[in-house]
Amino acid sequence: MLSKYRNAGQTCVCANRILVQAGIYDAFAAKLAEAVRALKLADGMDEATQIGPLINQKAVDKVQALVDDATAKGAKLTVGGGVDADQGPLFYKPSVLTGVTHDMRIFNEEIFGPVASLIKFKDEAEGIKLANDTPFGLAAYAFAKDVSRAWRVGRALDYGMVGLNDGVMSTEVAPFGGVKESGIGREGAIEGLEEYMETKFLSFGAL
Repeated sequence: MLSKYRNAGQTCVCANRILVQAGIYDAFAAKLAEAVRALKLADGMDEATQIGPLINQKAVDKVQALVDDATAKGAKLTVGGGVDADQGPLFYKPSVLTGVTHDMRIFNEEIFGPVASLIKFKDEAEGIKLANDTPFGLAAYAFAKDVSRAWRVGRALDYGMVGLNDGVMSTEVAPFGGVKESGIGREGAIEGLEEYMETKFLSFGAL
């Protein structure tokens, strides 16, 4: 839940696509929908608030366009969708989309909003293929009961950072950064310090 909905989905490492194995897809979707319905959308100054507003109207319009495109192509909005007018024009309802497929914009673009897009996969190989089918590569998350499978999937994911059974993995003591179109270099840890240094090679010939 935190990986998707913290800060109303407005973090660079938020989960955009949630890939769920076919055998548990329906049960997972139902439980997620139940949890999302219980989230409190309100003013961030209220300590009980769990979801606040999006940054501006442009952000709201983008999220709505992604949802509209998905539903027009067959995805089902099981929870949320649209703005909560009682809260204000920037308060987008926490939402869940099922039946998301590759031809939808929401599969291929960063959402940056409180919308979970659920994608079904058959087996481990297909799940890895779908997860890597993106030009982006900042953060990915994998959850599994089998420790060996978790490590195997983690190694196969083409991302700069991978959380294994961990949906909030960022820490200043670890390198932060992505691959592909998700940036160059790293912040944090020794790798972050090395970004500010130059490597110098000295070659000393025989006397």
